[in-house]
Amino acid sequence: MSTTLEKPVEAAATSTGEALSNVELLSSLPLKTCDQPCIESQMMSMTYLVNLDTNFEDRNGYVTGISKFMEEATVHAELNELLEEGKGFASTLYTWRSCSRAAPSIKADQENRIEIYEKLVEVLEPEIAKLVNLMKFQKRAVTRFCDEVKKLTHQAKKNDFVSESYLLTLGKLLNMFAVLDALKNMKASIRNDNAQYKRAKQSIKKMSDTTSLDESHSLTMFLAQHDEITNSLKKTLETLPGYEDLMADIINICSYHYEEKMYLLPSEKHMLLKVMGFCLFLIDGSTANIYKMETKKKLNLSKIDKFFKFLPVVPLYGDMQIVLFSYIQNGSNFEDNKSRWSCGSSTIGSQYNIAEHLPRISTEHTGVISDLITCRSKLRVTTKMMSEISINQKTQLYDLALRGLKLLGSWTSLVMELFSWKLVHPVTDTLCPDKEAEEYERATRYNYTSEEKFALVEVLAMIKGLQRLMFSMENILTKAIHSTIYSEVQEYAQVTLREPLRTATKKKKTIVLSILKAIRDTSADWLEGSEPQNDPALKGEKDPKTGYKIERKDRNVGTSSTQLYMTRTMSESLIADRSLGGKKTMRKEIDGATLDAVSTFHKRSFFYGHLSHLSECLRECGDLSQFWYREFFLEMTMGRRIQFPIEMSMPWILTDTILQSKDPAMMEYVFYPLDLYNDSAQYALTYFKKQFLYDEVEAEVNLCFDQFVYKLSEQIFAYYKQQAGCMLLNKGFQQECQKLLANFPQFSNLLNVPGQHQLSNRYESLMKQRNVQLLGRSVDFNKLITQRIQGSIQRSLDLAISKFESSDITFIIELEALLDVNRLCHKLLNVHLMLPNFDVMLQEANHTVQAPYGRITLRIFWELNYEFLPQYCYNGATNRFVKASQSALILSGGQKPKETRDKASSAKSHYLFGSKILNNAFAKMLHVFSNFIGQPHFQAMVHLLEYGGIAVIIKELLKTTKTLIQGELLQYTKPLMEAMPKLCGMPMMDYGVKGVFSFYEAKLHPIIQYTDMRTEVFQRFRVLGNTILFCQQLELNLTQEELRGLLLAGPFRKIFPRVYLKEGEKSETVTRKMEKDYDCMNVLPIIDKYGTQQQLKTIKEGAVLTKERLCVGLSMFEVVLRQIATFLDDPVWDGRNTPPANGVMNVEECTEFHRLWSAIQFLMCWTVGKNEITVEECFGEGLTWAGCTLIVLLHQHFRFEEFDFCNHLVNVHDFVKKPVTEFSGMDIKRFLKRIERFQLLNKQIFAVINRYLHGSGQESKFIPLTKVKHLDVPEVCM
Repeated sequence: MSTTLEKPVEAAATSTGEALSNVELLSSLPLKTCDQPCIESQMMSMTYLVNLDTNFEDRNGYVTGISKFMEEATVHAELNELLEEGKGFASTLYTWRSCSRAAPSIKADQENRIEIYEKLVEVLEPEIAKLVNLMKFQKRAVTRFCDEVKKLTHQAKKNDFVSESYLLTLGKLLNMFAVLDALKNMKASIRNDNAQYKRAKQSIKKMSDTTSLDESHSLTMFLAQHDEITNSLKKTLETLPGYEDLMADIINICSYHYEEKMYLLPSEKHMLLKVMGFCLFLIDGSTANIYKMETKKKLNLSKIDKFFKFLPVVPLYGDMQIVLFSYIQNGSNFEDNKSRWSCGSSTIGSQYNIAEHLPRISTEHTGVISDLITCRSKLRVTTKMMSEISINQKTQLYDLALRGLKLLGSWTSLVMELFSWKLVHPVTDTLCPDKEAEEYERATRYNYTSEEKFALVEVLAMIKGLQRLMFSMENILTKAIHSTIYSEVQEYAQVTLREPLRTATKKKKTIVLSILKAIRDTSADWLEGSEPQNDPALKGEKDPKTGYKIERKDRNVGTSSTQLYMTRTMSESLIADRSLGGKKTMRKEIDGATLDAVSTFHKRSFFYGHLSHLSECLRECGDLSQFWYREFFLEMTMGRRIQFPIEMSMPWILTDTILQSKDPAMMEYVFYPLDLYNDSAQYALTYFKKQFLYDEVEAEVNLCFDQFVYKLSEQIFAYYKQQAGCMLLNKGFQQECQKLLANFPQFSNLLNVPGQHQLSNRYESLMKQRNVQLLGRSVDFNKLITQRIQGSIQRSLDLAISKFESSDITFIIELEALLDVNRLCHKLLNVHLMLPNFDVMLQEANHTVQAPYGRITLRIFWELNYEFLPQYCYNGATNRFVKASQSALILSGGQKPKETRDKASSAKSHYLFGSKILNNAFAKMLHVFSNFIGQPHFQAMVHLLEYGGIAVIIKELLKTTKTLIQGELLQYTKPLMEAMPKLCGMPMMDYGVKGVFSFYEAKLHPIIQYTDMRTEVFQRFRVLGNTILFCQQLELNLTQEELRGLLLAGPFRKIFPRVYLKEGEKSETVTRKMEKDYDCMNVLPIIDKYGTQQQLKTIKEGAVLTKERLCVGLSMFEVVLRQIATFLDDPVWDGRNTPPANGVMNVEECTEFHRLWSAIQFLMCWTVGKNEITVEECFGEGLTWAGCTLIVLLHQHFRFEEFDFCNHLVNVHDFVKKPVTEFSGMDIKRFLKRIERFQLLNKQIFAVINRYLHGSGQESKFIPLTKVKHLDVPEVCM
């Protein structure tokens, strides 16, 4: 054997750019879930952040900058480290949970108290160490802040320029002090834990050294004194001369930024307001007065008053809020100047009415979304193609990103401000529906109107929707932002500053020139790597007439944080205004055009830092995690609550509001409130870094999501159930209801009209969700809904069958209607959900998966034997069975002990027909079928039982019939046959009606006087007759269903009805054309060509069965009759043990059943009194059907008609033609009329039975040849 080795194919070389392009193209590939509507927030299963902020660690690389600002950058780095450390302590304080509450109480004489104290110390020691570090940190931070203030307010540097970045950083430090002090004041559990730790440590004598005692005492005093950090800071600042001027500068820069909306994140906006208030509190003391400073125009208190009046409450930290006016109130000089402030009023401004802001927000949302989508559709580019986008397009993308972030920040601020206001102002006791509600419950659950909740949900949806869209465009936006920042910085450094540089060089403005050169050296990226020396502007000369062209690079790289800081700060030093904190200003040394250009760049570049961290800013602008946190209110419960229930949680409150409203316009927003849990969990892990907080969020999410899936599944199922119910509701009934509503419009709100047009809800979008992101997990929401709804359908089917089991057999109409509604509901839902086959679910509910018969079959058979067969009366005129009256049942002996049916379990209305209105409507319509059993009921039985169930019912009925005939009926028949006269001929007509009647009355006296005749005997025959009638009615309706099926299947079997012929057309031509047209529908050759062998076998068997059914005329009722005939094997039925005296047949001898039935019918025709009940009322026509059927099956039909006593009496009456009214107490006229009625009924029954038995041409098979006698021809005839 030889082996051939193929040369491996060498892969084509791929460049790095092409590889990256191919990777990016993967995002355009269609996925299986790409067709699901986007109705949830950004998926964040895995997050990553690129941190380009070096915290000025690279400041030494910019040696060409001004040394003053280099030193300031160093200070910035140190202050930023303080701020980060302060954030950690704030997180520790806010998330502090009391450990001492969990500690057991210790008695003085307890043996293991030392061991418990040691464990307490072991547990609490790391936590107390954090508090000690906090105490040391606040001292160090206050000292460092005061040192900076002292340095800036020094007499030698008092008029020096201080950048806005420096002032804002100092403001952030002040905000940190305020937050830490408020958190320390709020957490009483901290003091309790420290006291418990101190007692435990003293008990085990581990605090004996002086250092530990002093430290413990200092910590205790630090924690015990409220506002310790603030008071310490204020006390230290008051010792520094001129500190109030620096505080004023901080207030003014914050006021300027707030007024000009130079902020992006909600936290930045609220920080500006808090810093303004806190600075006013620090200034207003014994050494300085803010009101005097206003007169000196160092402060503008009226402007600040407007700010605080417009937004009186802002978030402080987590669920802690601050009333800004409280800073003013705590000032030393407030009482004397109280009238100057209007922000202290308790009136609610329009800023907290979110419903008023909703139209504006909606307009803004529509505009920015449409612009983003337009840009995304135009700019689906890869990294390789990014260079092909013009700088104008990149600038547009930059502006669009900035606009989107500003809108996100403003909407989030609005929502959080409303939430803060509600927390500070809970609902009053008079308006609260629950007088015993907790404080947090009154602040959340009962504090929002329905309009506010819906508005909140809409704003949340717009925030999360815009955030998701911008995240999806993050790649394009980031590149455009970096490219735009690079381009604008280079344009500013290389082009904008050329003219000022030329002017400064020409006029020898040394300071301005040094700053301009420093800016260019710091930020310029020259094409050749260095500044071109042939630039005339460097020498103060004019450009040549041909112009001087500066060529620049185009990079997708933004500036570093230090580079941006240096560029902005040096630019700010050129345009600093005294009113905003600038002391020494150089504005006079620069012309107006240059001032405007530098000011524009300085203001626009303020957002460069935010946009350089687009991903982080997007998360912070859309962060609504504080909606869940409630540590402040948990602390207020003093340990009574470990956590609040979900009814008080804002995410669940908003979610439940949507579910309860069932508003179609809000239903697609239902996932957005749940995303608040994602924000909270993300915040717990990345900011608080507390596992227990994440565990609490996760536990609540598990509970809420289960409730959410359950409630939503119930709503979806109820909605589609109502749709199915309305579609199946009788159209005539709906029209009558509509007419009723039209005639009485004033009662439209009172009349519940079923079948009205139901508003379409948007559940389809929810059911298409395949990967809902929740706490980093991808949840197949469609699968969960499918499981729940499958259970609901299964429960509906079980409930329908249970109601049938708890009702009589007339309920089968309602059972079929219930199953039809469920079937249609399943069909509608199956468009969106992968539900199991409905027939399989019905089999499971009916318990027919493994058993040969189900609950419906068993119940029908049970009802037949218990109630239908012994208690119902058949009326051939109406073709219905009606239950006999109570008195008739008592008289006939058909009444049985009252049955106790199992009561059906109660369920919600949508588990039946969809709603209470539809349930009432169907109940009214189906009530007409509850007093009888007729064709509709048998049709329902045929539909529900199908062939298998019908076979079981017939088989079991034949068993009971055999038992009845060969048991009880035979036991009564034998003595009755013995009671019959041995001979009973037909009297001559000359005796007349009276004579013949007297003769039969005397001969049949034992039969007439038989005790159990009118009760037990008639009742047994009624049961037999009803059984036969039931099988016959079942056969008729089954045949109708089969014929309907055959007609529908005809075109697929090449079976066509008789064609319609126009004038001049031939039957063969039209038939051939029809066969040709329908040839493509013939299923047999299609299955033969494309199907499997099993499918081919099945279709052939079906074809054979169809032909047999059409040609032979298979009949179930015929089989039943022939089977009953086999039960009549006792000699008492045909008198085979008594041969006829004449050798041919019995004429006067009463040895055959037809003679007994003739006597029974003679008794049945007996007239009754006025208030007595007739045989028909007691037993119906089933009694007659039983006797006539047995006569036909015994081949005694003709003998019965010839030798019938009643028939002979009628013949005598017709022959004599003398009217006889009454004889021997009997109304002969009524008696004869009853005989004629029964004769007519007998003929109808004989005709029906003979049609089934002899209509198939098998009579020779039914009558054995051994029973055929061959008689000789009479001699007279010969």
